[in-house]
Amino acid sequence: TRPSQGEVVAVEPGLRVVNIVAGPYDGLEKEALPTQLAAFAGGVVQFRRCNDVDYDLIHSHYWLSGQVGWLLRDLWEVPLVHTAHTLAAVKNAHRSADDSPESEARRICEQQLVDNADFLVVNTPEETNDLIDHYDADPDRIVVVSPGADVEMFTPGTDRNTERSRRLLGIPLDAELVAFVGRLQQFKGPQVLIRATAELLRRDPGRKLRVIICGGASGAAATERQYMALAEELGVSRRVRFLDPRPPEELVTIYQAADLVAVPSYNESFGLVAMEAQACGTPVIAARVGGLPVAVAEGETGLLVDGHDTNDWADAIEQLLDDDDTRLRMAGEAVAHAANFSWSASASQLASVYSEALSIDVDECPPRRERADGQR
Repeated sequence: TRPSQGEVVAVEPGLRVVNIVAGPYDGLEKEALPTQLAAFAGGVVQFRRCNDVDYDLIHSHYWLSGQVGWLLRDLWEVPLVHTAHTLAAVKNAHRSADDSPESEARRICEQQLVDNADFLVVNTPEETNDLIDHYDADPDRIVVVSPGADVEMFTPGTDRNTERSRRLLGIPLDAELVAFVGRLQQFKGPQVLIRATAELLRRDPGRKLRVIICGGASGAAATERQYMALAEELGVSRRVRFLDPRPPEELVTIYQAADLVAVPSYNESFGLVAMEAQACGTPVIAARVGGLPVAVAEGETGLLVDGHDTNDWADAIEQLLDDDDTRLRMAGEAVAHAANFSWSASASQLASVYSEALSIDVDECPPRRERADGQR
């Protein structure tokens, strides 16, 4: 989102993005975003009133937008569908020892949404269990809709595409390239890949290994510099390149250039990066957590690693880099696997959820269920 975009951006027929002015244009830290919920909600209400439009349904994403969606649901008397994407209680249960926990305030806000949304859309059956176990969610209001990747944008690279992508990135054509795409925070595990890289080069100093880490720092304590410092400390700074976050159309270049994509997260509701990489014909090595075992077909389109031990990750990366036949077979199967998770398939599933939501009667004065302590 940029101020130069204007208030309304037409994307496709029947689809537009309305930019709401809320907060300073120079940006805020993630932790400060809750201070702008009132401004955001007010902007949405104003746009609806001043443009004389009505909305039949609200689908909120993430807990911040969910809080606004909950308010608008009651004001407009329309159903609320909510997708959490990540959950504080789950992140805290799976975080590494040196990662900072999510706040209790966030968990309380998520509990309110679980209790009051008309439908909860999740990515995988695993996430259904998380909502029930950690938030005592009503299973009858949970619907699994697998997210999709844009398989028209994320396509496999031919030999020429791979060569072109590597030239654009300045990567030698004969190098072994492992890529990481995601936020730079302990929870996403870039430090796991950096340490595995150091271990691989300790085993074979002559290995032509290169690593690309693409993403921006996220979280109060996170900085790009801390991961650069780790690479320097381990003696692999000349092998690891850090890139700023890039739009999807530019991520294609990274996926096509890579031999492997690593997803060493401590938890993922699904793992969209893994799916985008596979759509580009790149095998994935991922942690066996959350929805990643759904996103990655183990032994067919990549490998799953139990835990985050440096040697285990080095072993998995080494296994596929040294086995060209298996890696190339996985590359072909990855494309077919990703085709099952296309945008069209996700849209069809979501349309069914919307139809069901629109069939319910929304109370004019709905009861508010408050369970801040997580109990009935």
